[in-house]
Amino acid sequence: MAAAGQEEDRDQDAISGKKIINRTFLSLSQITALLEQNVEGVQKKLEEFLNFKQVKTSLKEAILLDYYTAGFWWAKEMNFSLIQLSGFMDLLNFLLENLSDKHMTLGDNLKELGKAMAGIGEADSERSGDLNFFSIEQAKAVIDYLNISLFKHYKLYEYLFHSSREELVISNEYVIELAQPEVPPFPALLEEGVPSDTYSSFVISPTAAEAESKGSDQEGYLEEACPEVESFEANAVAGVTAEDQKSAVGEIPNEIIGNLEAEINEKLQMQEEAYTLRTEKL
Repeated sequence: MAAAGQEEDRDQDAISGKKIINRTFLSLSQITALLEQNVEGVQKKLEEFLNFKQVKTSLKEAILLDYYTAGFWWAKEMNFSLIQLSGFMDLLNFLLENLSDKHMTLGDNLKELGKAMAGIGEADSERSGDLNFFSIEQAKAVIDYLNISLFKHYKLYEYLFHSSREELVISNEYVIELAQPEVPPFPALLEEGVPSDTYSSFVISPTAAEAESKGSDQEGYLEEACPEVESFEANAVAGVTAEDQKSAVGEIPNEIIGNLEAEINEKLQMQEEAYTLRTEKL
């Protein structure tokens, strides 16, 4: 019973004497600067005030920036005063710190919210909490907003702060070896897949000395007489008589002349037909 009474006394002290929320999140001058901005400007200003440097690559910073930007813009649309805006942003930060730093469960965090809002709308100053500048209607709206923005997604925020995530490698380095220039014995580009013996035999361009040696060998081969060829030519000529040669030579001009005469006659006939058609038209 004594222990239970001590706990109740500590709770009562927390409500009446001690401040639940530490008002150090945003200063009044920063709140005033945010009021002058649109949504994009509020996001940029909060990114500067919170010293977020990796919003585009850090999931945690991006989520926190969205959390605070959405909260401030909602409070601004609710036409909260400067003091109310400051207190609401302190409340957002207070509840999130309870989750991230103190590892509070959803139930414990709801209890802390109840302590902070204790005494709203009551004249008894002993039970007033840190948010007594809100009316009852405003306090209900704040609770509804916190329900849809933080408490409804409490597990996701717990995962964000307390679960280790695998870091994906988004870049990699490769070492590229450049091909050697086309200088023997290195092949030209796109010919690396050819076997070396095939390349050296059929693809590689010969050097000047090799080209000269091959040329001299070919010239020598042409100059040398082949006895088999000579004997074949002699046998072929021996089987042809003088009369066969004359008849063969006489047939060639007759064939050529006959072909020429046929072509000339065909062209003359075509011209005659053309002249006949023109005459008929006249």
